[in-house]
Amino acid sequence: MAGLGVCLALAAAVTGGSVDPAPGPVVFVPTTHFTLAWTHSIEKVRWEEDYAVAPGQRPGEAPVLQALTARVRGSAAGMEPPEDAVLRKGWYEYTPRMWSPHGLRLTRSAYTADYEWCVSGHCEPLGRWLPSDGGITLLTACEQSATRD
Repeated sequence: MAGLGVCLALAAAVTGGSVDPAPGPVVFVPTTHFTLAWTHSIEKVRWEEDYAVAPGQRPGEAPVLQALTARVRGSAAGMEPPEDAVLRKGWYEYTPRMWSPHGLRLTRSAYTADYEWCVSGHCEPLGRWLPSDGGITLLTACEQSATRD
């Protein structure tokens, strides 16, 4: 049985919307729940988004990424929380409008702190799993059997 998780790939390794096995690595991270966190490079405001990885709705369908909750530590120019956000202990909390994104395109730069990958309250830089090439990293729900070694 294949395990659920997240596949990370550099955009340079992707063609036509699917992972191309030739150009670069695809890293599988086994998980069904995680938090993606970052600090805005100019406003220095922390943002956190909680996700789940769920099996596809029908046999043979790819797993899906589900946005559960999000929070932002304050408000700043261009980072206003949505109107339905609730302020709790200094965090604006809300449910993302796009509940099941196809995947996430993470812009990573040598000039800013990396995204943080958090599980059970323990956070580490995303670079622990896949170093940045200074461009886009794609994050998608996947099964371990769908990746290569």
